[in-house]
Amino acid sequence: MNQQDFERQHEESWESLAHMLEMLESGRAKRRNIALFSLPDLGEFPTLYRQVCHDLALARDRRYTPYLIDKLDRLVSRGHQHLYTARTHATARILDFVGGGFPALVRSQAGLFGVAFALLYLPGLLLAIAIHFAPEMVYTMLDPRQVASFQAMYQPGSTAIGPARDSQTNFMMFGVYVRHNIGIGFQTFAGGLLLGLGTLFYLVFNSLFMGAVAGYLSHLGYGSTFYPFAIGHGAFELNAIVLSGVAGFRMGLALLAPGRLGRLQALKEAARISIRLVYGVVGMFLIAALIEAFWSSSGTVPPDVKYTVGAGLWMLVAAYFLLLGRNRAP
Repeated sequence: MNQQDFERQHEESWESLAHMLEMLESGRAKRRNIALFSLPDLGEFPTLYRQVCHDLALARDRRYTPYLIDKLDRLVSRGHQHLYTARTHATARILDFVGGGFPALVRSQAGLFGVAFALLYLPGLLLAIAIHFAPEMVYTMLDPRQVASFQAMYQPGSTAIGPARDSQTNFMMFGVYVRHNIGIGFQTFAGGLLLGLGTLFYLVFNSLFMGAVAGYLSHLGYGSTFYPFAIGHGAFELNAIVLSGVAGFRMGLALLAPGRLGRLQALKEAARISIRLVYGVVGMFLIAALIEAFWSSSGTVPPDVKYTVGAGLWMLVAAYFLLLGRNRAP
């Protein structure tokens, strides 16, 4: 292909990339505090950048005129700066959030955290104690088929807790656990839009459900398999549900008591906090699913080891939220 045909074929994409670079270099995106790839007309930036890199390589290989090579080289250099600077900034923001912003944000919501924590743990604890001494109460929360299923899953002496799995199935179960956990978290969070009543319901319901399972299995003497299974991933999963409740209650309070703001404006302000909490919650659910699929379900790891690792994970989560990011405001 001669140079003129080459230019005619690719000129449009070069001009599109140049236009995007002018937008970025004008400072409009920076002034609006918008990330590079969140601008609708910049969504094709990475694709165009890679195309121009390819065109530059072809131009050099075919020994087209220095004018064309210099033109493409300048586009590639400008594009490289914006593309990788944006990615670096995004990575830095994520690391900053995980490294201190998230725990600082959680501590700023200490009152709601206490309420959500109590609602998730206390009803279930009371029901578990009651079912341990009056096992027929389990049927207030579980139907007979569910009871039989939990008995089979946690029967002592099994080589694996639950169905036997190979590594491929563990990956599949990881996806199942992610979907299940995030589903619970989303219900709890979104329930806040019902003036917080939906969040209240899902926290108490999940508490009673878990309490019924734990109390009944303890009554059967299956605690030696159930508690080692639950303790590891529970450090992340249960506290993520609590934080989903915090996010939901924050939304509900904005609707119930907007203060001097209008309800819509108060809801927007609350959403800024709640959405950031949800970001952290999703990360915790992913960690919980990973542990549950590859560690908790293993029947070859001794219970004492699981208890030790599980206790360490609970202390790690507690230290993370209590100590990290104390030198910053949320």
